[in-house]
Amino acid sequence: MKHLGIGIGWRPEIAGAVERLDGIDWVEAVAENLCPGHLPDSLVRLRERGVTVVPHGVSLGLGGADRPDPRRLADLAARAEALGSPLVTEHIAFVRAGGELTASPRLEAGHLLPVPRTRDALRVLCENVRIAQDALPVPLALENIAALIDWPDEELTEGQFLSELVERTGVGLLIDVANLHTNRVNRGEDPAGVLAALPLEAIAYVHVAGGVERDGVWHDTHAHPVPEAVLDVLADLASRTSPPGVLLERDDAFPPAAELAAELGAIRTTLAAAEPAAPGAAAPRPAPAEGTAAPGARDRLALAQAALLSSLTAGTPAPSGFDGRRLRVQSRALAAKRADVVAKVAPELPRLLGDAYREAFLAYAKSRPMHGGYRQDALDFARSLLDAGRPADPEVRRELARWWKERAGPRPPGRAARLLRTLTRAA
Repeated sequence: MKHLGIGIGWRPEIAGAVERLDGIDWVEAVAENLCPGHLPDSLVRLRERGVTVVPHGVSLGLGGADRPDPRRLADLAARAEALGSPLVTEHIAFVRAGGELTASPRLEAGHLLPVPRTRDALRVLCENVRIAQDALPVPLALENIAALIDWPDEELTEGQFLSELVERTGVGLLIDVANLHTNRVNRGEDPAGVLAALPLEAIAYVHVAGGVERDGVWHDTHAHPVPEAVLDVLADLASRTSPPGVLLERDDAFPPAAELAAELGAIRTTLAAAEPAAPGAAAPRPAPAEGTAAPGARDRLALAQAALLSSLTAGTPAPSGFDGRRLRVQSRALAAKRADVVAKVAPELPRLLGDAYREAFLAYAKSRPMHGGYRQDALDFARSLLDAGRPADPEVRRELARWWKERAGPRPPGRAARLLRTLTRAA
């Protein structure tokens, strides 16, 4: 694997701080937030300085039952080429369910959800990974995710699942030590056991991030300082191998540059204090397996994932075998994230609704799954308010109607159309 060094997640909110930080060898940017023909000036300047930029995808859903979307793969490939990246990364997760395989509406999670560690899910994931590898111009590495919930009747441990994935596909691993800590708290999994089972030579780089514990549940927020417990997992990994790269992630509640520098310093100190065991001869890795997923595996996985996602986003009954309390925690977390992201992509909504925005959105999200992206979610939320004759203030309602009409087209259907014609005439 290419040596990357010490890096930080590049985000527009901290672009200037990232450029000024000392000792940054590389950065990682969310792929979906980049346009290949119009890269942010900050990333262009970093590249001109010789800083490597790695695109990190969040929407492929390679752990889902569907085969990867060719358009999404082409977009990820274009970003890798535009950035001159040595690799691209994604997640071992599913992000949508339903559709043709289940003859049901397509549902979007708006978040990374865990794949069941079953033989069926592994076969489907391996086939999806091979499809992605064939479509990408550079190597692919996949990240282990944090989870609040356990699938019933799992057949493999996390370490076994990741190891078999590498053996069957040759894919690289992006090991998130914060996610290993999260799963220790939430699922009782031992990070050391996972690390012991991994093919360490497959590690492309490592993520380090912060979170917070509430009521016995660890939330992987990427908005809090990195705790000692996560640095301890990093130290364990670094005692087993020298990772090619280590990256600090921060996605929200961005601290001053001095605090970011201090966290990077703690990462460097942790790595320097570790004493990796002398490397032995790497075990030969089996050639990638050929073939497709077993007959029926995609259908079975599709039905299971659609039932889970429907429970989390539409309030349908919890599938058999799941912990209902944990599902409710996950459901609230998904709704809260939707509210936060919609507020960012459509800042006019919290401006118009004020303090009532969040409560109104969370009430809407209880039974309204996301069927498209976040921008569509914002439009659907606004329309639901207008259909209900809200907000109560006529002037605010007219402003919301204008905002909706400008973005949703000239003839919204149903009651919203009649309401908008009335409101815009009255303006």
